[in-house]
Amino acid sequence: MAWHPSGSLVTDMARDSDYGAFVEKFLLQPSSSPHELPLNSLTFAVKDIFDVDGYVTGLGNPDWSRTHAAATSTAPAVLAVLRGGATCIGKTVMDEMAYSINGENIHYGTPRNPCVPDRVPGGSSSGSAVAVGAKLVDFALGTDTGGSVRVPASYCGILGFRPSHDAISTAGVIPMAQSFDTVGWFARNPVILNRVGRVLLNLPDVDPVKPTQIIIAEDCFQLSTIPSDRVSQPLIKSVEKLFGGHLLKHAILGDYVKDKVPSLKPFLSGGKADQEHNIPSLAALSSAMRLLQRYEFKINHGEWVSTVKPDLGPGISERVWEALKTTDVNVDICHSVKTELRAALIALLGDFGVLAIPTVPGPPPKLQTDPAPLETFRARAFSLLSIGGVSGFCQVSIPLGLYDNLPVAISLLAKHGSDGFLLNLVKTLYDTLEKEVGIAERTSY
Repeated sequence: MAWHPSGSLVTDMARDSDYGAFVEKFLLQPSSSPHELPLNSLTFAVKDIFDVDGYVTGLGNPDWSRTHAAATSTAPAVLAVLRGGATCIGKTVMDEMAYSINGENIHYGTPRNPCVPDRVPGGSSSGSAVAVGAKLVDFALGTDTGGSVRVPASYCGILGFRPSHDAISTAGVIPMAQSFDTVGWFARNPVILNRVGRVLLNLPDVDPVKPTQIIIAEDCFQLSTIPSDRVSQPLIKSVEKLFGGHLLKHAILGDYVKDKVPSLKPFLSGGKADQEHNIPSLAALSSAMRLLQRYEFKINHGEWVSTVKPDLGPGISERVWEALKTTDVNVDICHSVKTELRAALIALLGDFGVLAIPTVPGPPPKLQTDPAPLETFRARAFSLLSIGGVSGFCQVSIPLGLYDNLPVAISLLAKHGSDGFLLNLVKTLYDTLEKEVGIAERTSY
């Protein structure tokens, strides 16, 4: 079923030649007959947060590996794609304890961003995104709690899908914060993204449904440092060509959220400083999300962290110890925020409406950037990422080529449970979007 690389030299060499994407390489072949399976002849890699029978699930940290036994079964999500005919070639590097969107790991090395080598790959599913971006595999599995699939997908210039919350089993996946944890995946093209999604979500093949409306969240696009003619414009032109301009609507999402999610009040900061760099109601949404995330992280891992006192990298160490101090104050309000936001966005989008936002507020930061100047960027990033995170809606990050030689991405969100619709829409849009991006790239220089 699997073979182990013998000796550390092989592992070190593998790390060098494979963009540093893998913690361990092995071969898991599909279990049943190779013909007529949807993922036949495709290869994939798995983030080191998924259990694979016979291997220790490392969670990006050597102290975790040292204090945990090998898994005795394989996560259902991994089994699903193996049964679908795909071959697994190994486990990928991740940010420690999944507590970062940066992609840097001081223990196992930082996987090299194939799109821009001097920039971070994004995390925490860093190795999985790099393996796909560098064409080492056809697709890869990751997890997304606060942004860990969407961010690396955007930084590495590939497609990344965060499914509706609870749509795919997270059994055999080390939890981070169950209110937000999802199993996501990466691919370089929409056909493979779709096929993998159908297997993971157990979806029948259905004809694409035309969207009823596509809402451009104007205020969210203003958070981005990349000019809107390189982010929202290619999407707008593609929608006009494929479906007609009458589908396009424009909204100020922050005002809508502030109005429809009254439980956000305790999280709204009175300070004006925040507002210059952010959208107040979305900053509040992000605060609520991160509070609940810290609280659940503490319940999941607090005891292990206090007992083992693991060696954790900069930024992550502070966040982990901060989480351990969290009390349950306002935690119940976070659950109300989740319920209210989901209802508000269902009302806004309807069954086949789509919300468009930038995936992240700008290009990937340079490697080893001091965390302090990144704070504004992080705050804006989490404002954008918390929309999908808190609503539990499905979200896809789509690459939009390069601006200033750095990768650009846009995200589309659809109602909870309409993953199949969103996957089909990406397939329908993709070629036209690529053409529009090509035109925009030529005119923006």
